Amino acid sequence: MYYGFDLGGSKLALGVYDQQLSQVGYWRVATPRDDYPALLAALTALTEEADRRYGAAGSVGIGIPGLQRPDGTLFCANVPAVMGQPLAADLAARLARPVRIENDANCFTLSEAWDPAAQAYTSVLGIILGTGVGGGLVSDGRIYRGANGVAGEFGHLRLPLDALDYLGRETPRLACGCGQRGCLENYISGRGFAWLYQWRHGETLSAPQLVARYRQGERRARQHAADFAELLAICLANLFTVLDPQLVVIGGGLSNFSELFALLESRIARHLLRVATPPRILPARYGDDGGTRGAAFLHLSDARCAARGSACAD
Repeated sequence: MYYGFDLGGSKLALGVYDQQLSQVGYWRVATPRDDYPALLAALTALTEEADRRYGAAGSVGIGIPGLQRPDGTLFCANVPAVMGQPLAADLAARLARPVRIENDANCFTLSEAWDPAAQAYTSVLGIILGTGVGGGLVSDGRIYRGANGVAGEFGHLRLPLDALDYLGRETPRLACGCGQRGCLENYISGRGFAWLYQWRHGETLSAPQLVARYRQGERRARQHAADFAELLAICLANLFTVLDPQLVVIGGGLSNFSELFALLESRIARHLLRVATPPRILPARYGDDGGTRGAAFLHLSDARCAARGSACAD
């Protein structure tokens, strides 16, 4: 059995998956976000309950909104309890089994890449357009993490020159939580979708409200969606030129705006190199389950990875 935890600032979810990678169980509790011993106790209790219920000591993977440093300690601002803590080592000692930890956006991408419909693609780029922008890259069934474990933090690229030309050079360089200005996640996220409308039209609406107006045929909302799709196409085409993925999977709140995919795909090609063809772009298949599913798959055997032409990374 494969156990996958999705550790967030408000919820701690556990998905249990069988050998066919189908979900057979799911639990969700509040995250003890400020109490490390309580968090360890919750992870232990959920794991032991799954062991009892399914009669096996399942493998344990955890997705976090942060990263694991080379020394095993975590950087995870949204869950203060684990900041600087060696969570994998401490939990492994309690459970008497290995524990693997990975960035939650990487888990999302891994989940999508291991879907049967995606396994024909050797390179899968996952992009999350939610409150911010995150993502990951899976190549031959393996997560690419980079030298510092921050590969896939696409939201902290700066607005490219052609995006500024399109928006107008008077566009504010919004401050980002990373300490820089002009990061993509302030403009092409769900939050950015709403901000751009407010900046241009002086009316404050949420992303769901704008989508509702779009579907009602409201002229200004439809033009805004087209403008946003052009901005998104510019930014993603720059990313595609660097990474050249075969498949792109988009999740997060904006992926529920299904009309955005057609708007985006009709615009991508003209921003790529002339020799390039656009990758296939699909909405995420697993929604909120992608985090637990990808975390569970961190322990897939070398044999499974070998079936895709690659060895699993530790």
